Amino acid sequence: MRKVLVVDDDVQIRKLLEVTFELEGFTVIAADCGEKALELATTTTPDVVVCDYMMPRMNGLTLLEQLRARKETASVPFVLVTGSGQQDDARRALKLGADAYVMKPFDPFDLVATVTRVIEAV
Repeated sequence: MRKVLVVDDDVQIRKLLEVTFELEGFTVIAADCGEKALELATTTTPDVVVCDYMMPRMNGLTLLEQLRARKETASVPFVLVTGSGQQDDARRALKLGADAYVMKPFDPFDLVATVTRVIEAV
């Protein structure tokens, strides 16, 4: 069974993603902040990380940088989800090693399809 780490400080979005991924057969691990996500990614070895961009203290890009810098998480696929429509943000995310960039608002099942493609590409 595929394991996804969902990271979002918004409890409603996080719960929506948890339910959606579970319905699609994923095991879901959830974090409400980048710091917790970093710890969980290191200890649980997810198949993919789906992370919000705008979060307090550690945003999604910083989490991505931290994951890529660690041997045990460097190759874990990473999908950044954001409400920011800035092309510079997308380019920066991809340059830092994000495997996909999804804009809010999004269809949860389209996000699952993107995540599935990312996992299968590895």
